[in-house]
Amino acid sequence: MKKWLILLAFLVILVISSSMTYEQQSIIPELEQVLANKPFEKQLSVLKIPYWDTVVSVEERGYFKFVEFLIRKLTHFVGFGCIALGIYFAWGKRQFAAGVAIAGTALIATLDEMRQSFTPERTMSGQDVMLDTAGAIVFVGIVVLVRKIHCKIKDK
Repeated sequence: MKKWLILLAFLVILVISSSMTYEQQSIIPELEQVLANKPFEKQLSVLKIPYWDTVVSVEERGYFKFVEFLIRKLTHFVGFGCIALGIYFAWGKRQFAAGVAIAGTALIATLDEMRQSFTPERTMSGQDVMLDTAGAIVFVGIVVLVRKIHCKIKDK
């Protein structure tokens, strides 16, 4: 039961954050204070990330908006990785737990993006769904791999 409550907590956090406008979620003022010296600006300036019909870069958005973009996308990856783990552990030792967790996360990501499209200043993005699903694959994949290694070590 506790495992389902953890998953529910992740989903509540997702709904709350997806219901916020871009302005409500923006961390630009905090980044301007914390990263006032613009660390790694030269290195970040090399990155050019295709996103929607544009290329996101320091040159195109400016340093702070680019860093915020990276943080937002990392949050997608990690957040949905955590949702996938929530599903994986809540599903338990039943068959196909990893597949259920990844497919369930992809479905949740798709539904969340659709719902998010009704939030002012927010858009629906298939690229975000792919990023969310990649987070699920990586997080669940790591747990499955660690469990297999642990079982092999334990059997020896």
